[in-house]
Amino acid sequence: MPHYIYESRVLKTMAGPVAGVDEAGRGPLAGPVIAAAVILDRKRIPKGLNDSKQMTADAREQAYARIVECAVVGVGEATVDEIDLINIRQATHLAMARAVRALATAPMFALVDGNDAPALPCRCDTLVDGDARSVSIAAASIIAKVTRDRMMLILHEQHPGYRWNANKGYPTEEHLAALTRLGPTVHHRRSFAPVHNILYPQNPVDSILVDYLRL
Repeated sequence: MPHYIYESRVLKTMAGPVAGVDEAGRGPLAGPVIAAAVILDRKRIPKGLNDSKQMTADAREQAYARIVECAVVGVGEATVDEIDLINIRQATHLAMARAVRALATAPMFALVDGNDAPALPCRCDTLVDGDARSVSIAAASIIAKVTRDRMMLILHEQHPGYRWNANKGYPTEEHLAALTRLGPTVHHRRSFAPVHNILYPQNPVDSILVDYLRL
């Protein structure tokens, strides 16, 4: 389970506060990428926080409510158009920077999930598997995941044929079949190969994600 040791190490060198930062939605074919930044009160850390991928949808919703009740939370989004314009890596970094700027209290430092440090309005360090190791990053992963899942449920109501209520835009067999049958929507990422190849069959690409060639 994630803990507060990494935040504590930072707080030994500066006054803080320290934010955890994570994203949801790098891999889907449709929908935005969402990032969250969370500053936890060490004395009021909600119980049961974990990597959002290891939690059920109900557990994430319950944890989301507990986090927003006692923590400082910021959310940032990068749209499908931005993903297609600047690639998914840069769009993810953009969403993370927006999430940090959305915090009501500016952090002095951020712990970011992964190994690819974004340009944030504060100093930061990366932590591989951070959502399973740092409780602040775990909280951010929950906020980002729940926020994005809720957005995909709304988009599903507009485009029910793709079953985004179930797959959340990820390239499941069902989603790919619907994409072939119905064609892309305005919410599909045109820079991702399965969508690109339907739109531009005369110029197909072999990689799963076009932008991953540039990572």
